[in-house]
Amino acid sequence: MFKTIFKITIIILFAGLGLFAQDLELANTYLRQGEYDKAVDLYKKLSTNKDLARQIHSDYLLVLYKSKDFVTAEKFLKSQIKNNPNIISYKADFAQFYENTGKPDLAKQEFNNLIEQGSTNDNVLYELQNFFFRTNRLELAADLLLKSRLKSNDPYKHDINLARVYIYLDKTELMLQELLNYGARNKQLSYVQSVVQDNIDTESDIEIFEKVIYDRINAFPAETFYPELLIWHFAQKQDFARAFIQVRALDKRLNLEGSKVFELAAQSFQAKDYKNSAKMYQYIMQEYASGELYPYARRWFIQSKEETIKNTFPIETAQIDEVIVQYEALIQELGSGVKTLDAIRNKALLEGFYLGKHDSAIVSLEKAIRVAINNQKFKDQCKLDMGDIYILKNEPWEATLLYMQVEKSQKEEPLGEMAKLKNAKLQYYTGQFDLSKDILDILKKATTREISNDALQLSLLIQDNTGLDTSELAMQEFAAVDLLIFQNKYQTAVDKLNELFNKYKSHSLADEILWLRANMLLKLNKIQEAETDLKSILENYKFDILADDALYTLANLSANTDKVAAMKLYRQMLADYPGSIFTAQSRIKYRELRGDNLNP
Repeated sequence: MFKTIFKITIIILFAGLGLFAQDLELANTYLRQGEYDKAVDLYKKLSTNKDLARQIHSDYLLVLYKSKDFVTAEKFLKSQIKNNPNIISYKADFAQFYENTGKPDLAKQEFNNLIEQGSTNDNVLYELQNFFFRTNRLELAADLLLKSRLKSNDPYKHDINLARVYIYLDKTELMLQELLNYGARNKQLSYVQSVVQDNIDTESDIEIFEKVIYDRINAFPAETFYPELLIWHFAQKQDFARAFIQVRALDKRLNLEGSKVFELAAQSFQAKDYKNSAKMYQYIMQEYASGELYPYARRWFIQSKEETIKNTFPIETAQIDEVIVQYEALIQELGSGVKTLDAIRNKALLEGFYLGKHDSAIVSLEKAIRVAINNQKFKDQCKLDMGDIYILKNEPWEATLLYMQVEKSQKEEPLGEMAKLKNAKLQYYTGQFDLSKDILDILKKATTREISNDALQLSLLIQDNTGLDTSELAMQEFAAVDLLIFQNKYQTAVDKLNELFNKYKSHSLADEILWLRANMLLKLNKIQEAETDLKSILENYKFDILADDALYTLANLSANTDKVAAMKLYRQMLADYPGSIFTAQSRIKYRELRGDNLNP
């Protein structure tokens, strides 16, 4: 008899649960469809079960508010608080109820009571904090955390949570103060860098960040966390001049023997800021003449000077001769070995590309290959260089053979991809567009971004200017000029470009011709003529891919003669092309021209 009763009870229980489940699903469906009057009756029925009441709490309140049934809402909340005294969010919901029913003073009083309770109980605090975030009461979240900190007598308590609150409140300085407290105490440099990178982007935020960091450096001169963060920040903004000031001070304080300066110099060189990389390498040479980094710093110092000369137009062959003499002195002092391989190679490239000593350059590269012995990667790099020299000599077949050797030797490696790219360009120079594009389309998926981007750009250039619906004659002539430029025959290239522009003013290549001609005119020190072409690009091809290149180049030229005009152009870059690769440098140069104190 007892067993029978037990079985019947179980059956009834499961049947009841099944009905509850059906009602819950139907109520949720009505809620999603906005049929609140239908949903409210089902939720009311479900709320009689204490367990289900917790499950439907938020949804039931929502439909009650939507139905403006505030009497039932109040009764339900009081019941929930009575049945669940430890769930602090129900009490917070009751405070919100006062707010929703036009009783702000009572709401404020209830929230203050909860904040008081949470300030001495971390479990209550975390639940209440989540409620404040969920309901977008961020000021109350800040009040809660600050009151808890005050009562704990711990000036750093909740710093990371407060930083998060201040991010959402857009209180940049307060956010940084809390974030830096957390980062410095816990040595979480990478985490702080990540937060700064995600949230400090406007000009005003950047100024606030730098001010806060400088204040910290002055207040805590023995703490290395802050200068390390500032060095990183300046490097991210490609402001290597100010980064060098900080890293130099850190180097002396920690007796690092130039290691961090060397790392920053490499970043500066990679960013093509050769002026500042040269200063950093020179610092290492002067301060650590007997250190392990000296020979490497000396070689990179010469290379930085070399790149500066190569990017200052017109290029003076006398300055190239001086750099070659410095490379020869380095090789003589250190001998032909591992430490001077790059010096031998760089000397050969200068001879071949800038002095026209093609045969001498090939001899030097062959020597570098012999010295490299087992360094196959370096040997293959020299073979690529030799291929380039053969193009200068108008011996493309020899160049192709060398490129193919490297492609086979460095298969699936970036150097092998570079060999493919050079071969594709060689086919392009000689008008073999289909073959060139086939190679380029493969290289679009190259492992290195630079090769992939170069392949994509050249492929698009060929695609847009060849094919069934357009003559390839213009493209053939344009490619032939590109070959002249590769061979450093700038004046001849300009003469050909003049002919091309007059011939193809309405062609899709017109902006490319103008851009190429402007660059060649700069190399020949014909500044005004170059500016005319750059302005023409901005006026007639503002929405094409070369517009930001033209604007940045024009701004740099103006910076030498007209400070006000240059500032206007840099501002235009920031406003019109915020996603450009030139944005960071435009911001720095604008601030320099404005007279900001960049070296505090």
